[in-house]
Parts: sequence; C-alpha cells; structure tokens
Amino acid sequence: MKKKLTSVAVVLFLCLLTAIATLFWQGYVRCKRELQAKPLEAAVTAYTGDRDYVAYEDIDEDFVNAVISVEDKRFFRRNGYDFIALCRALYHNFLAKGMVEGGSTISEQIAKNLYFGGYVNGLEEKMGEIFVLFELEKTYSKEELFALYVNMNYYGDSYWGIKAAADGYYDVSCSDLTLAQAAILAGLPNAPSVYQLSTGYELAKQRQEWVLQTMCNNGYITEKEAAEALKEDVRPK
Repeated sequence: MKKKLTSVAVVLFLCLLTAIATLFWQGYVRCKRELQAKPLEAAVTAYTGDRDYVAYEDIDEDFVNAVISVEDKRFFRRNGYDFIALCRALYHNFLAKGMVEGGSTISEQIAKNLYFGGYVNGLEEKMGEIFVLFELEKTYSKEELFALYVNMNYYGDSYWGIKAAADGYYDVSCSDLTLAQAAILAGLPNAPSVYQLSTGYELAKQRQEWVLQTMCNNGYITEKEAAEALKEDVRPK
C-alpha cells in the first residue's frame, strides 16, 4: 500500500512538473511571437519618441518616491519577477476574500501595456508578460523603465503621462511638484476614473493620505512632512 501511494505521488509530481514546463514554454513562445510582431525597441520608442515624454532626471524626486512606495517598493533593488509581492498579494486577497491587492511590478505593467493591451487574460499571457519583463530589464535601466511607466500612465481627465497631468492639473513642470501634488498624482493611475480631480477630488485626497503614509513607512518623508502636505490645497487650477 505504501509503495502504491509513493508511486501515485511520483506520478502526480511528474505531471505537475510537465504542466509547469509546458506553461513556461507556452509563455516563452508567446513572448517571442509578440516581440517578432512588434520589436521591443519599436514598442518603447512609440512612447519615448513623443514630444511630451519626460526623462527620469526631469521627474520630481517626491513623485518618484511616491510611485515607488505605492506601486513597487523594491523596484530599484530587485531584478526580474517579484515572487514576494505575488505571495503577499495572494495572502491579502485570501484574507479579504476578494481582489484588494495586485502582485504586478512596474516592469510587468509596462510589458502588459506594451503587448497585451493593458490586460492579461489567462496563464499563457501571464507567462508571456513575465518573459517580456525580463527582456525589458535586460535592455533598459531601471530609471528608463520608471520614466516609461509614468509617461504611459493615465491620470484621469484626459491626461496621459505625468507631464500632461502636472501641467493640466497644476500648471507646473513635473520637476517642480510639491510633495502634496506629487502624492496625489501618484495615486491617480490606480483608478483614474474614480480619483480624477474634476469629479473625485475627495476620494483622491483619501488616496493621497494613504500614499503619504506609505512614503513615511518607507522612510522617504517624516510624519510631520506628511501632515503638512495633507493640509495643502491641491485642487486643480
């Protein structure tokens, strides 16, 4: 009986390995197919070639820290797929009995936007996204990828990219944002139709408070700085 159970366990384990290997292969093939149809450089240049594109060095530091805090706090320290973030998201979603947290990294979201229409449907596409992620991080620096990410994001009220959002909402350069402005803009892409400042200002302020607290938790600002930022009137001009 014991030998029989062992044999069954071995068979199940081999079946699992085969399924995983098949999934990885399908993801790899999907990635290669996408890159062949639209080479990586061409996909990225579609954004970086825009006259409103803003390079990393021209982006306000508070905004960088705000985005990193709420989107991918290990972005500059980690290469490749973030299994820790995935496990944490699964755990929190399990406790909440619903989708309350995503596990995608900044590089993953770029891959998704470039090749999968901003939405991944199914495991094959998810694995393809991960393989594209590795190609992105092999080809571009983290600073370049961060800039690409915030330039492709939608901030509500017809503003695509951080330059348009900073100029449209506050009539300032995205290198001259206040901490309060940086925190509220960093929170908009999570749900732009909900948080856009023309119709969702109060909800955006609640999101801003959470962004500022997350920045405190990650050591970018003090509690006092966060409190001062919350007092600032950041209604769109």
